[in-house]
Amino acid sequence: MTIWKTSRPLPLPNIRSCIRTRLKPVGTDRNGVGGLPTYIDDPKVQADRLRNMINVRSERILEGKKSYSYRLRKQRCFIRVSGTFEHRVVKGWKNKVPYFIGEAGRELFYLPGLYQWHETVDEDGVVERVGSFGMLTRAANEVMANIYNDGPNKHRMPLFLPEFLERQWIEDIQEDDMPPIFLFEMPNDKLKQYPVYTLRGYPNRPDGKHRYAQFDWEGLPPLGSDTVQTSLF
Repeated sequence: MTIWKTSRPLPLPNIRSCIRTRLKPVGTDRNGVGGLPTYIDDPKVQADRLRNMINVRSERILEGKKSYSYRLRKQRCFIRVSGTFEHRVVKGWKNKVPYFIGEAGRELFYLPGLYQWHETVDEDGVVERVGSFGMLTRAANEVMANIYNDGPNKHRMPLFLPEFLERQWIEDIQEDDMPPIFLFEMPNDKLKQYPVYTLRGYPNRPDGKHRYAQFDWEGLPPLGSDTVQTSLF
């Protein structure tokens, strides 16, 4: 199995950009994000497909033997992270509020994924071996559903796992051993989450703290109450 590495244990901008800029598979020449069918050889189509296959719905892996993710079920990997980021929509607010989400009590942990290798040929005929992978997701728990509450993929979350299931993911398991991993839902109290200032650019924060430190947004309603309360007095 393959274990993916981060260069340093810091909160990363978001799953997409952290994989592209700070993760690389051991021994790869170049890597990409998302599962990439090997029959696609057009570079533009490859790039579009990678963007659309960053996340792999865990509940679909074993649904049908003709699915692409089923064919990759034995090519399992880890994505080592210190946390992920997601945006929350608050009714009445112009901008979404970014949140950091990690596992309580763990500075670094591992998200399960599927990987593959394929070859590309550039305009000069140079053959390059490229690695690509996708991160497993599942239906969100209550906390994540209240954070990731907008968009076509709302109410989803990475497949956060406890350490014993992380170990199982890269063991020589069979198909019958996979459903308990896919069905595991991280309890709300095992996730740590807090709002941050921004994920875009590098503006100076009003409080002068680190870009990804917790930021106290004035008037931000509690999770689960996304309508701004206004006073009648």
